[in-house]
Amino acid sequence: MMEDNKETTPKKLISRGEFIKNTALTAAAFSIVPRHVLGGKGFVAPSDKLYIAAVGCGGEAENDIHHYATAPKKNAVIAFLCDVDDRMAAPRRKEFPNAKFYYDWREMFEKESKHFDAVSVAIPDHNHAIVGLSAMQLKKHLYLQKPLTHDIYEARILTQAAEKYKVVTQMGDQGASCDGMRTMREWFEAGLIGDITSVYNWTNRPVWPQGIPWPKDRPPVPKELKWDLWLGTAEKTDYIDNLVPFNWRGWWRFGTGALGDMACHIIGPAFKLLELGYPTEVTCSASTIYSGIFRESDYPESIPVSSKLRYKFILKDGRELKLYWMDGGMIPDRPDELDPDVNENEALADVPEENDFEGGSLFIGTKGKVSCGWGGSHPRLLPLSLNKDVNVPQKYPRIEGGMDGHWWQWIDACIAGYGNMEVDSPFVGYAGPLTETVLMGNLLLRSFNIRNKVKRHDPVYGDVEDITTPGRYITYKWDGENMRITNFEAANQFVKREYRQGWGELKL
Repeated sequence: MMEDNKETTPKKLISRGEFIKNTALTAAAFSIVPRHVLGGKGFVAPSDKLYIAAVGCGGEAENDIHHYATAPKKNAVIAFLCDVDDRMAAPRRKEFPNAKFYYDWREMFEKESKHFDAVSVAIPDHNHAIVGLSAMQLKKHLYLQKPLTHDIYEARILTQAAEKYKVVTQMGDQGASCDGMRTMREWFEAGLIGDITSVYNWTNRPVWPQGIPWPKDRPPVPKELKWDLWLGTAEKTDYIDNLVPFNWRGWWRFGTGALGDMACHIIGPAFKLLELGYPTEVTCSASTIYSGIFRESDYPESIPVSSKLRYKFILKDGRELKLYWMDGGMIPDRPDELDPDVNENEALADVPEENDFEGGSLFIGTKGKVSCGWGGSHPRLLPLSLNKDVNVPQKYPRIEGGMDGHWWQWIDACIAGYGNMEVDSPFVGYAGPLTETVLMGNLLLRSFNIRNKVKRHDPVYGDVEDITTPGRYITYKWDGENMRITNFEAANQFVKREYRQGWGELKL
């Protein structure tokens, strides 16, 4: 790449034959021209490179960028960087001095779209969809962090866009590429635990503030932060201290809570291995905070501290499967197969004591049980003594690098061209429907706190104003194809949100 990163695009496409003919004379030119101008669909060359524009520079974005830059084939170039916060951007700008920097992704897309092939997005949830769709409409391949979107409707649109614009897509749930996912598929297909009837999933999240009132302080915006750009599609909001870069996850306006942060990782193995479709019904319960005798504190913006959900699926063979989700410190009932003194979290997910526990899954079959860590890592039979005798032949090839290979796989697939190589978490057929299912759980949690005020007469306190919560403790019937709750209309307001004025509408 040229030092000032100002590549130029030829006025016409260079054919494969012309490129090969001139390679000996113009070898250096190849490294400064994005691959999409060098040929059509399926163009592959041993020295080909993928030019990436990264939207987001800190946190999860740092991890993504690191994996692109250190891919074993050295076939990715960090060509552009974009972030609204100088504090997040500074380390990446120093690390990649030749990458041109922007604060506003819209400006970068408008000015530089001819100079990159793919977009990586790792920013707060509420802006995932607008950036991702815009990238695909430019025919750019897309790596988008989990959850794909903030809303169910957005996930559907991004899935349709991936198919329409024929770009390579990958969600940032790297566990989908780990060895454990292949191992469990082999175990299940070998009938090791029989027919699976239920799956329990849990996480230690949230590890940020939730279940709290909206802050009343109005501190000044830090000079390093472009607050209005950070808000993006969200409604106009005064700056909130300590919201950036991490604590936005606990507010419905911006984040998707524990489900959004970890469920794509943790529910993903069951969704993929059992080939789940849309759930038919879901129930939930969640923590509540009370103030006074009759009035419940109104914290509509803050996600509950803990929650529990039960999804019901109908499998392809007609059997029913129940899938459970727990967060906020709740875990499944202790399996009888564990010794009393064994730490349940460590045993089920095979997590060493010194490592932070983030979540896991427990598959219950008619012949036995299998547990794993988040993303399908470290699968184990219960009781644990059975693991030394497992002898199921390896049937499915492993991904080079395991979880690390999730990023590298996407790079290779982009270079190979749409339709020429599979990835483990494409929007179509997996990541999109999985995200819809995860966010459908959040629809219930938001419906759980729908409140109606009523007046009644109490024999002790006289006339009082009370509240009812009609969305609690009912079974929600879900029409997945049409993205609708069929038996509680008020819940459907959470399928799709309105974008702030000036940020358009999400549509193909």
